[in-house]
Amino acid sequence: MAHTETVRYSVEDGIALVRIVNPPVNALSAAVRAGLVEAARRATDDPAVVAMVIAAEGRTFIAGADITEFGKPPVPPILPHAIAALEDVPKPVVAAIGGAALGGGLEVALGCHARIAAPAARLGLPEIKLGLIPGAGGTQRLPRLIGAVAALRLMTDGSPIDAAAALALGMIDAIAEGDLLPAAIARARALAASAAAPRRSRDATSLGPREAFEAEAAALLGRHADNPSVAAAIEAVRACYSVPFEQGMEQERAAFRRLLDDPRSQALRYVFFAERASARVPRLPPGTAARPVTQAAVIGAGTMGGGIAMCFANAGIPVTLIETSAEALASGIERVGSTYDISVRRGSLAPEARAARMALITGKVGLDAAADADLVVEAVFEEMALKREVFAALDCIARPGAVLATNTSYLDVNAIAAATGRPQDVLGMHFFSPANVMKLLEVVRGAATSAEALATAVQIGSRLAKVPVVVGVCHGFVGNRMLAARSVQAERLLIEGALPQDVDAAITGFGFRMGPFAMSDLAGLDIGWRIRKATGKTAPVADALCEAGRFGQKTGKGYYLYQPGDRTPRPDPEVARLIEAVSARLGIARRPIAAAEIVERLIYPMINEGARILDEGIAARPGDIDVVWLHGYNWPAWRGGPMHHADSIGLAEVAARLAAFAAQSGDASLAPAPLLQRLAARGEGFATLREAAA
Repeated sequence: MAHTETVRYSVEDGIALVRIVNPPVNALSAAVRAGLVEAARRATDDPAVVAMVIAAEGRTFIAGADITEFGKPPVPPILPHAIAALEDVPKPVVAAIGGAALGGGLEVALGCHARIAAPAARLGLPEIKLGLIPGAGGTQRLPRLIGAVAALRLMTDGSPIDAAAALALGMIDAIAEGDLLPAAIARARALAASAAAPRRSRDATSLGPREAFEAEAAALLGRHADNPSVAAAIEAVRACYSVPFEQGMEQERAAFRRLLDDPRSQALRYVFFAERASARVPRLPPGTAARPVTQAAVIGAGTMGGGIAMCFANAGIPVTLIETSAEALASGIERVGSTYDISVRRGSLAPEARAARMALITGKVGLDAAADADLVVEAVFEEMALKREVFAALDCIARPGAVLATNTSYLDVNAIAAATGRPQDVLGMHFFSPANVMKLLEVVRGAATSAEALATAVQIGSRLAKVPVVVGVCHGFVGNRMLAARSVQAERLLIEGALPQDVDAAITGFGFRMGPFAMSDLAGLDIGWRIRKATGKTAPVADALCEAGRFGQKTGKGYYLYQPGDRTPRPDPEVARLIEAVSARLGIARRPIAAAEIVERLIYPMINEGARILDEGIAARPGDIDVVWLHGYNWPAWRGGPMHHADSIGLAEVAARLAAFAAQSGDASLAPAPLLQRLAARGEGFATLREAAA
């Protein structure tokens, strides 16, 4: 047996076995590509070899290209050439797909002459999620193999399909009933014994009618008119109808290289790495073990508490949902059941799965029910006195070593921990509403939080299918602290001349799915009003709306007007008159405000607050801040997050505009943060901090 660093080649009874060994996901690094080319050469030149089988060690076939090579000078052989070498082997080449075959991994399989998959295999072309298209023949081989419409749908959706679906489409030739490798070897021998030449995907003739493809392309362009990667995928597949394979490959490669330099793709690739970096907890000693969690408890059966309980049940973890009265508990359990019922009606949850999840949720009255839990999540009202009372009681009830988590959105986790005699077990687990849907989990490390408790919260967050990001203690942590800076500016824009629909249109034009005022109406204006009254703060327009009984969708009117049973926000002349009256009372002459200024005044103060958060050590990396905004506040992924967006603009420009805003408004809080000023003066970006932290 011969070895390279990542590819092993051996010959067993006339079959060349090529095993890819590049853990953890067998990415197609330069070494793997070179190993495949060498294997193709050896199998071709060896008269004792009658066929070749390509397999991979581990649970993944090939998860795709080595994304760390993107943007760097290509190291030969490039992937299209490696796949061509496999395709040109004059003997049958069979891919044994034992796990995920994604992106370049599927393109390698398409370059083989036959494909056998394990029942659990997943196949797909997810490049669109990185702002790219397949760049190693996927747009040329797959349409010829399964049809242009099916191939275009697969690559513009980006989600993988299972082996059964792949077999139905014709992507694979068979699903292995038993062990995969013997089945692939048997298929290779059968092909070698036949008189037929190896069957290449590039020679397949299953494109389908051009008219059907053009109809699908038009529909996709209508839904994704501003996405250059969708347009590029359509053009590449269209080439299958009009030009020879080799010319289509050239067009595909040119589009792939062009998209590599597109700011959208650069942002999406940045997000890919930022999400993975956020999973590495800073200052966590190597080897720190998470505590086992086999039983959870959630205190408070309101909307948030019920949603958190659903998270545990969805992950298969038994959870006790605790309330202070039987009536409140019954209401909470009923709300959870109704939420699951909606999923059943939509077809996203089977009735038996609903029953299994509900069986994992046990309702109890009284804090004593938390005694056996390994993890307790408190989800009561956002009031410090109440939370401290709950934690003082838990200190006497919870078993030793239990992790005690508060779901606070703003409050001081250290003050809450101080109500116990075990602050090392206390931390924040800030779920976002609706908790059973939103992916972000801010894990708040207190001053005394132990490494084991922190590791437990991060691990359980991943088990709950969340994206956990570790943050420090301050008012609002990362997300809500930055949101507060945006909210102040949104209010000022109204007072100076904008209307809610102007502000929301500007921010949705930037890429958010919902503007700040439509979002406030959805959440309820009374929540912020209550917090402002408790902290002595004011927001003239928002306060006036609340005083008029306009609390948002729940009352049918807030910043907008809502028709019964319809959540569509409609501009309300009454709101315009109210805002104009506030401006007049404050002596402010209203003026038209352009969309570009609205975006800058909402986004740049957030970036500034992010710089302060980094300087204070509340977030360890700029990427952590971006992940918070991507998964907690629906920041458009193709803009990479607020800190990445700042780098794309240039920190000197951001600092200059902030300084101008501060001078015009007299608000010193808008002055560029010290970290922002330092980086701008050096001509650097936040990315330099990310690289240093990594």
